[in-house]
Amino acid sequence: MTISYDAVLDDMVNVARQAGALTQGYFKRFRDLEIGIKGPADFVSDADKESELLIRKFLFERYPEWSFTGEEFPPVDKADQDFRWLVDPIDGTTNFINGMHYTISIALRRGNETVAGVLYNPPADEMFTAIKGQGSFMNGERLQVSEQTDIGLMCIGTGLPTPGLSLYPGAYDRLDAIRAPIGAVRIVGSAANSCAYVALGRLTGYYEETGFVDTAAGILFVEEAGGIVTDWWGRGPEYFEQTGTMIVANKATHAYLIEKLKDVPRKDPR
Repeated sequence: MTISYDAVLDDMVNVARQAGALTQGYFKRFRDLEIGIKGPADFVSDADKESELLIRKFLFERYPEWSFTGEEFPPVDKADQDFRWLVDPIDGTTNFINGMHYTISIALRRGNETVAGVLYNPPADEMFTAIKGQGSFMNGERLQVSEQTDIGLMCIGTGLPTPGLSLYPGAYDRLDAIRAPIGAVRIVGSAANSCAYVALGRLTGYYEETGFVDTAAGILFVEEAGGIVTDWWGRGPEYFEQTGTMIVANKATHAYLIEKLKDVPRKDPR
């Protein structure tokens, strides 16, 4: 099947902007939002659900045979399961409900490969886009990861769970292991946006255990901007796509994080 991914990307950008407009309506009155709790420190709002439904309806109207996996509702398997949308309608819900930057992430998978990605940060009006093999961009400007090699000037992103949150254990031990010699640690609050910041060079690297739906587009941005993506032990997508234990970084920061995280017990895919 011959597909124009440029045309597909245009549709992805279009619907991301529509979802951005919808969610901004909620965001501007964040103090009054009705919030549900999916799990410990795992929040959901009506905006998450409405955003996903908007994106799903738009994409199904244009690509009715392609399948869909989102964050808020069960997956939809269509006739063509080789093509699948991965959508996080609001990545950084905790940010969102507290009036801080959040993102809308849309990735297109073909088989085991991410072929196109879009990430929109509505408060900043930053639109990240990529087609595999064609580079990654923010508002039309081509991206390149940071060239920083000085450990003392590295700026590394991560996320930190609240106590009792059932993510990979030892998050604070890992933070303690990496933080002393580097320039800064930043918690952006959105895994997707953290990946985009690595591609843009705002972060030299980022590591976390997180969901692949959140980060599929962001991983593509980093790879297309010259960065390295592995799990915490240097292994490829067959591992990090399943476990979510990922490092996205420039070459020097990747080497630093691999060294610091190598003694973490392995978490193999089930």
